[in-house]
Amino acid sequence: MKLRSKKPIYSLALVCIGAAAGVSQVPQATVPETAAAKNVVAQLSEPAAVNFYQPTDLNRVGVQTAQPISLSLQDAIRRALENNNDIEVSRDDVRLQRTRITALEGVYDPVLTVSPTYSSSSTTFSTRTHDFRANAGVNKFIHDGGGTISSFFNNQRTESAFAQAQATAGSLNGGQSSGLYSSDLGVNYTQPLWRNFKIDSRRHSIYVARKNLEQTDQDFRLSANNTINSVQRAYWDYVYALRNQQNTVANVNLAKENLRQTEAKIEAGAAAPLERAEVATELANREGDLLLATQQVSVAENTLKQLVIRDPLSSEWADTFTPTDAPAFTMQPISLTDAIKDAMDNRFELRRLKLQQEINQADINYFKNQTKPQIDLNSSFSLNGLSSAGLNTGTTTTNLLTGAQDVFLLSSLNATRQALGLSTIPNPTLTTTAAPGYLFGGFNRSIANMFRGSAANWSVGVTISFPFRNRTAKANLAGAKIQEHQLDAQSRSQENAVIVEVRNAVQSVETARQRVTTAQRAREAAETQLEGERKLYENGKSTTFLLFQRENALTNARNAEIRAQTDYDKAVADLQRVTATAFRANNIQVNTPDDLK
Repeated sequence: MKLRSKKPIYSLALVCIGAAAGVSQVPQATVPETAAAKNVVAQLSEPAAVNFYQPTDLNRVGVQTAQPISLSLQDAIRRALENNNDIEVSRDDVRLQRTRITALEGVYDPVLTVSPTYSSSSTTFSTRTHDFRANAGVNKFIHDGGGTISSFFNNQRTESAFAQAQATAGSLNGGQSSGLYSSDLGVNYTQPLWRNFKIDSRRHSIYVARKNLEQTDQDFRLSANNTINSVQRAYWDYVYALRNQQNTVANVNLAKENLRQTEAKIEAGAAAPLERAEVATELANREGDLLLATQQVSVAENTLKQLVIRDPLSSEWADTFTPTDAPAFTMQPISLTDAIKDAMDNRFELRRLKLQQEINQADINYFKNQTKPQIDLNSSFSLNGLSSAGLNTGTTTTNLLTGAQDVFLLSSLNATRQALGLSTIPNPTLTTTAAPGYLFGGFNRSIANMFRGSAANWSVGVTISFPFRNRTAKANLAGAKIQEHQLDAQSRSQENAVIVEVRNAVQSVETARQRVTTAQRAREAAETQLEGERKLYENGKSTTFLLFQRENALTNARNAEIRAQTDYDKAVADLQRVTATAFRANNIQVNTPDDLK
């Protein structure tokens, strides 16, 4: 079956492939098919057969034992990956970092700008002009090459006499109009040729953000890996606590049976009344041990619940979890070489440092690029159109001297010239020719005029700039190189720490394996001693004190064996953690986000 995370984390998903309930989830961990091992499992899982007396109250505060919830190790891991609050925080960190990348990539989105403007201005005390502009444009940064492209479409109507004179001078010989319309359509493009060509601040920021996303992904995997380890350890601690409680219950029941037999002997006159006190004292001590064992069960169960229950007010806090997986171990030794190789290939801390080194290398490349001179190619192309609705439409002739004083002076001059027999001077005239027909109209005409053959304009140029010392870029580059050296040292230090952890973990697994076999032999010897002591006691050749010692020794041996077995499983879990193989060992797949593929 496939168990998926309840909450989407973009394309980062958890898939747990479960196993049948009751099967140990420890990789390559199988219980040896020996009589001793079978006896251990049976002894720890079957309820005590002796139950002549009312058992000690094992009820725990705030916990209902009527309908226990079966929980396998795989189910516990699945629930923790789905519900654990620390995992949820790490999952949201990945989602948050993804939004930051999207925000940085938004700088390459085209930007449309529209700016209609109406203005009224006074040129003289009696003249006022009214102008209207409607400008629009689209600007966009180009990713490859770092160029910038901007297009524009500008439209303007002006009543300014100066602007009209500028537009009509020469070609219209001073023709006047009531309003001038102009339209411009074009594009500007700037391309860096040296600095900012291969990398610029925008591309550098996006690259760093993507690497930060990969680091956040590794942090999530590390958190999930640690959570799996915590669940495994808590699960086996809970198993041990329950088995320890069962062993203690069995020991209490033995004491109660001894008390019953002692009471019968006292009534029959075969034992002294003082023997009752000895048995009662031992029973009270064992009941005290049972209370402590029950407390350990509560603590271990709460630790496990904290990992698998999401809501602090969930009703499951009042339920009893019953683990279905039994401790298991294998006699196959762990290869130290393979474990170190797995750790060096998979450890998330090493991957994170490698990503930090890649970020540092990007910083070096960027700051090195910023030390170069800036050479930008600038180009533009535009189409321009003009029109006016009030241009002169015919040819007119006007006298230049129209004032009374000017006409009087000209007449006086001509009278004098005539008296001297000279020719008269005519009044100078100005001839105004009509504007071409294609210039007559409003905005529609000015837009149409943009596409006439003479309307095209273009330019190409280069801008060169550089600071004389450029200390900022050089200092940033020097700092990035120092950080490169620091990261190299951190990587070596982290690798040494990883190797130490792996070596210790492998040794811990090997020690735990030997402890299991040793504890099995100790438990078998304790069973033999108790059986012999019981026969001596029944034949009157032993004392109650010695019998209790043998019973307590067997209980301790059983607890030591289950502790050794659970410690072995915890050691295997720790080895999975330090080698970062918990996902593989527990059939868990973490899908990589599409952004990182």
